[in-house]
Amino acid sequence: MGKELPIITGSILSLRPISLADTDLIVKWRNKPRVKKNFIFRDTFTPEIHEKWMNTKIEKGEAVQYIIEVKGIPVGSVYFRNIMELYHSGEFGIFIGEENAIGKGFGFEATKLFVGFGFSYLNFHRISLRVLSGNKDAYKVYSSVGFRQEGLFRDMVYIDGKYHDVIFMAMLNDNR
Repeated sequence: MGKELPIITGSILSLRPISLADTDLIVKWRNKPRVKKNFIFRDTFTPEIHEKWMNTKIEKGEAVQYIIEVKGIPVGSVYFRNIMELYHSGEFGIFIGEENAIGKGFGFEATKLFVGFGFSYLNFHRISLRVLSGNKDAYKVYSSVGFRQEGLFRDMVYIDGKYHDVIFMAMLNDNR
């Protein structure tokens, strides 16, 4: 990437670039059953997994991750992974880790801010995402921000003893 990443400020929250100092928080959040159930990757998340992510994907610019903060208190994370500069694209992901931050509009605002950052600062033309079909709240947020469903992959993943459909969504930068 090569650019210094800015802090992104919204009306109810701010986003700051992640650091290795956030490892314990990320591990705690990713291992919460409420968070884990919305991820395809369900293995126990360890400090080593996170540090490898930071030292390979983040360092190489294949991913960009931010911490969502409300009044200076971390509540979750947003990220782009599978960044392909050649194609001006990346895959979006988000999770709210703190229980007391659920249902307060933080996911909506963080998604809107980070997608805008992806288009304007990272120069993306296309941002995609994958969501398990049972995650209706996330689907509603993504749709309200402007993501459109592009496909439904039936029985794509086998998790917890059963098959699950995966919805693929994307948003294009019409100003590019």
